[in-house]
Amino acid sequence: MVKQIIRDPLFLQQKSTPASKDDAQVIVDLMDTLKANSDRCVGMAANMIGVKKQIIVVSVGPFIIPMVNPVITSKSGRYETEESCLSLDGVRPCVRYKEIEVDYLDQDFKPQHGKYTDFIAQIIQHEIQHFSGELI
Repeated sequence: MVKQIIRDPLFLQQKSTPASKDDAQVIVDLMDTLKANSDRCVGMAANMIGVKKQIIVVSVGPFIIPMVNPVITSKSGRYETEESCLSLDGVRPCVRYKEIEVDYLDQDFKPQHGKYTDFIAQIIQHEIQHFSGELI
């Protein structure tokens, strides 16, 4: 189900907790909401739809990849950039890494490991940053 985008900084600054199989519907809602906003958004974290769980979804071409409890295990190629967020107004400076490796659970809660570079890596880093409550 498509959910409303949360724009309240006080809510977005709260930390997210690990997700469990009980949160399966959140994954579906996030995917639906990302599809509905695909003209202006390439990734979402669960707190953007009002759920403080460690779940993100990322657009990779025509596909949407859900990641449950993702953890960046390796990163290299530090650079500075600017990003915007559907939940916030404006553009802000931030630090990202060109290459990352991520451990996560897929939509079926099976362990996965992925290596990502460039823009996809940047999206994943942005969405995972939502878990800490740190706003870009």
